[in-house]
Amino acid sequence: FFPLLFIYNFIVIKNLLIFFAVRLDTHLHNPMYNFISIFSFLEIWYTTATIPKMLSNLISEKKTISFIGCLLQMYFFHSLGNTEGALLTVMAIDRYLTNCNPLRYPTIMTPQLCAQLSAGSCVFGFLILLPEIVWISTLPFCGPNQIHQIFCDFTPLLHLPCRDASVILVQDVIHALAILITGLIISLSYIRIVIVILGFPSVEGRKKAFSTCAAHIAVFLLFFGSVVLMYLRFSATYTPFWDAAIALTFSVLAPFFNPIIYSLGNKDMKDAIKKILCPQKVFNVSGR
Repeated sequence: FFPLLFIYNFIVIKNLLIFFAVRLDTHLHNPMYNFISIFSFLEIWYTTATIPKMLSNLISEKKTISFIGCLLQMYFFHSLGNTEGALLTVMAIDRYLTNCNPLRYPTIMTPQLCAQLSAGSCVFGFLILLPEIVWISTLPFCGPNQIHQIFCDFTPLLHLPCRDASVILVQDVIHALAILITGLIISLSYIRIVIVILGFPSVEGRKKAFSTCAAHIAVFLLFFGSVVLMYLRFSATYTPFWDAAIALTFSVLAPFFNPIIYSLGNKDMKDAIKKILCPQKVFNVSGR
């Protein structure tokens, strides 16, 4: 309970710091940091969809959730996850344009387009799952309504209905295609970026470009790696321990490491966070 409570508080506080640091520091008012701030804001709600209920279950003898509560948890958790996946795709394209088409970048990635891409990611993430959730709500469940997972998820829930849920296969294929297409776009973008960066004549330029992209690639691998293990297995089955371990990776551990990755090697981000945490100190230094 206490390690999970610490992790949840850390995720919320760290992501709030990143969000407000980007919003308040004019030096960070560019598309890349704007996408990072939105991603951080989404991470807070992504973890809030599951971790508080996990904490509640850890200290209560009766580990229950209502049917409506289960559907809502599943909807918001996966909708926020889909939104993050769409936003990671946008961030990969943004990095691609920065490194592969730097002269036209300011005219392509305008503030208006940046806002449209951010809003589009949210709309896509929250609408794409709605029909599936509505369909699941119509299925008859006649027991034993036990889910062997740390939160409500599609696969364990769709094994419970009395009616034949052979549509599970269709659902698996749809999820698999969405994950594969998103992962492919992001992978191709970063492969192209790495090829372009390797062609930079300046060692300092290569180092700076790699340091910027490394954080994005690390977040992508951490998030999509665990998602692929969980949702691209089709008929393969894991033991309950590995099921829970993989679910814990993308629902708790990935959000825990993401804000660390984004701020660890980023001097601008660290300086902006310091201004929030120690405003008096920054004022005195600048005053001298």
